[in-house]
Amino acid sequence: MSIIEAHAHIGEFPVFGETLSTERLLTIMDEYDIEKAVVSALPNILTRNAVDGYPERISGLVRVNPFDSDAPSLVDEAIRDWGFKGVKLNPLFNNYTPDNPIVDPVMEMVRRHGVPVLVHSGHAPWSLPWSFERLARRFPEVTIVMAHMGHGHIVYINGALDVAEDHSNIVVDTAGMTMHSKIREAVERLGNGRVMYGSDVPLGHPAWEIAKVKVSGLDEQQLKKVLYDNAIRIYDL
Repeated sequence: MSIIEAHAHIGEFPVFGETLSTERLLTIMDEYDIEKAVVSALPNILTRNAVDGYPERISGLVRVNPFDSDAPSLVDEAIRDWGFKGVKLNPLFNNYTPDNPIVDPVMEMVRRHGVPVLVHSGHAPWSLPWSFERLARRFPEVTIVMAHMGHGHIVYINGALDVAEDHSNIVVDTAGMTMHSKIREAVERLGNGRVMYGSDVPLGHPAWEIAKVKVSGLDEQQLKKVLYDNAIRIYDL
């Protein structure tokens, strides 16, 4: 079964002691039968070069900090001129909550272009699942991907599913989420179309992230949705 990697990175990550080049990412993709990867990076030129160099294998998300006054125009340029497929926000690294009005100009541009926004979740105080609720209500037309599905804390994982269940414009990805059984629960509660596989490579790895999905108890049709179909549709690949 071919796979779409819905949450990947390239570049240097000194906090984590990791680095990943585009070429190394492609090697990992070939090893694990990953057809295409959705990538974000800082600086964004890394993603742009990867997309330009390997358009059949890599699609881009533009990463912005909503405190930067040029963030909406950067989103506009990336979607309109670079062919990027969406936006990446990281409240944890930039010190805001997803429901902070500071994100609204970026979200307005996201809504204008009709693309999804991937938002980090799972770490106090900046990215807990409950802070997605008002954002989802303010922008019901925007598909909000709650990255990591609450991440590694069972209270946050359960909270992510509760919030997503209440807001149909929220979908989740599985990157870094620690409980395989919660993937099946997510599909049961949210439906086949709102859960996507991701690894967070190089901060995670397909070796165990794919296996986590495959042992979660999903049937073949559900697996195909999570591992392939949903990312194709959500990111318009």
